[in-house]
Amino acid sequence: MSGGRIPREFIDELLVRVDIVDLIDSHVPLKKAGTNFVARCPFHTEKNPSFSVNRKKQFFHCFGCGVSGNAISFLMEFNHLDFVEAVEDLATFVGIDVPRESIGYKQGQKKDDLNDLYLVMEQIAAFYVEQLRNSSEGKKAVEYLKNRGIGGDCAGEFMLGYAPDEWKVLASRFDQKSLIDVGMLVNNENGQIYDRFRNRIMFPIRDKRARIIGFGGRVLDDSLPKYLNSPETALFHKGREVYGLYELLEKNAKPPRILLVEGYMDVINLAQVGIHYAVAALGTAASQAHLELLFRFSSELVLCFDGDKAGREAAWRAMEPAFLSLKDGRQIRVMLLPQNQDPDSLVREEGGAGFSERVQAAQSLSDYFFGYVSEGLNLSEIEARAQLVSKAKVYLEKLPDSVFREMMFARLKELSGFPSLDILQNAPTLVSKPDRPKRRENGWLSSARVAIALLLQNPGLAEVVEQKEIDWTGLELPGIDLFKNILQVIFENKPANVAVLVELYRGADLESAVKTLALLDLSALDSEIESTFSDALDRLLAQAKETGVERLLAKEKINGLDKKEKEVLLRMLYSK
Repeated sequence: MSGGRIPREFIDELLVRVDIVDLIDSHVPLKKAGTNFVARCPFHTEKNPSFSVNRKKQFFHCFGCGVSGNAISFLMEFNHLDFVEAVEDLATFVGIDVPRESIGYKQGQKKDDLNDLYLVMEQIAAFYVEQLRNSSEGKKAVEYLKNRGIGGDCAGEFMLGYAPDEWKVLASRFDQKSLIDVGMLVNNENGQIYDRFRNRIMFPIRDKRARIIGFGGRVLDDSLPKYLNSPETALFHKGREVYGLYELLEKNAKPPRILLVEGYMDVINLAQVGIHYAVAALGTAASQAHLELLFRFSSELVLCFDGDKAGREAAWRAMEPAFLSLKDGRQIRVMLLPQNQDPDSLVREEGGAGFSERVQAAQSLSDYFFGYVSEGLNLSEIEARAQLVSKAKVYLEKLPDSVFREMMFARLKELSGFPSLDILQNAPTLVSKPDRPKRRENGWLSSARVAIALLLQNPGLAEVVEQKEIDWTGLELPGIDLFKNILQVIFENKPANVAVLVELYRGADLESAVKTLALLDLSALDSEIESTFSDALDRLLAQAKETGVERLLAKEKINGLDKKEKEVLLRMLYSK
């Protein structure tokens, strides 16, 4: 990936230039079906086509597994790319270069410079491998690995090496500036420059494209620090990478599950006994970025933690990123090992078959979560049940809208005996609830859904809203805030189509609600879009005004109104 931020204007232009039908058809053959194009979904196994692509919206959606999005989203899902990689591939498909904004040292690298750094890292790794195999010092490292149960084939697969016990061995062989840029040399406060890694077994860290982006190094004795990692560089961002992913994908590009462990040696010893689906976080706690990366390759993650106090604490800390990452079709399990055991020690004691059985028996995330939050609570007491709700709701509210979220709240209701937890659920504005607008009996959608969906799918309708010169003060109705948010985004960014507009919500809290409305089929309204939108908006505003007036009148009877509220009420009562 070349350095620098990709300008938002370029991403918008790219989505306008591409035809999503042509893009997806080059990966998955499509067939015309009415106004859409269809195929069997590439993201799940099915016999009949439920994967639909809409040329007008520049959007795809699978009615089977629920995956949807624009051209960038398709490339991310289909080719297991991150956002930047998908933009780069889409630009290649369209035939244009990706511009970059220079925003500092780390992002200011040119593509040729980065390629040079990748080459240096490859050469350093080869040097370390040669030192392990052929140097007299390397024999100590070989013996250490043998004592840990690691054979030559496994060492070769992971490109294990040895860093000599010398202060400037790399500086004498490679370009000093390049070594500093990739973090292999240390420049201390006295101006002295020396090798970062000395007398350590070296673990090259490869990205999924097989490029070496950093190193981990382990001492041969009990000296500290036991493990040392590369620093943050233009190539290496440890909070977004895991160790062993390249090797895992070489064995199986679509593994049924991925096991996330804590250390390099855990990954390698598991691979030694045939468990090739393990990766390790790089000296950091499991983050949402780690989980999102792994979910691109498997729908099931097993988070494995050591059996000591630190391991149990790490398991609980992982709950927040786990809950933020869960969507329908994804599963997370938690695997707590016996006291004083880690995967490395346990697999040597029980063998691959025994360890695999433990993986299969790992707790579901829901069982682990409710077991943890209810531990030590006497749920026959009201106070304990209230404490349970208080502890659990902080996490459950982080869950994206999904069947899993609803079932987790249902489980909390069951455990707590509290009949109504709706106030805890931070559902999207337009999810149906008893006090929210539903579909009308004649089948037409509510004014809010029609108005918002039409605006999303036809951003040019923002001009109709502007012409109405609406005073939004005091207007209250589910959907109003979402409508105003979308309107503001349109005015600020002027998106050319719905695909560009939805892209602006990528990663935002409203992304799910926006995508749902963007997919809403309003084709029956195509002949009179502007008048239908105007009528729906008028009805929405009238309902919002009525709700706002009712609330203020009710408040006036009970508590009275302040000066500003009185002015708002009078203005709404006497305005047309």
